[in-house]
Amino acid sequence: MATSDFVRQIEGYGLTTVEIHYYMPDHPSLLQLFLWQQYDLAPRFPALNRFLDHWRREIEAVLHSVRVAHQQLIGPTEWRAVDGIIRIN
Repeated sequence: MATSDFVRQIEGYGLTTVEIHYYMPDHPSLLQLFLWQQYDLAPRFPALNRFLDHWRREIEAVLHSVRVAHQQLIGPTEWRAVDGIIRIN
């Protein structure tokens, strides 16, 4: 039986890593970092958008910047054409 992570990869999900810089309102000169990873669909990133909506509603920290890296984990394989044949007796 396939794991749920594998099934998501087959459905087109890739690993999304997000770097969030934020500061607390009472310490605006102290920039902090939060890393978040989740399987998500590029380029719309529905899971990331839900997470950022939750952040804006529920967390008092103010977002400074958000950087996103995304990688499809399952895709077509790479190949090269070989220009010759080697025979072994």
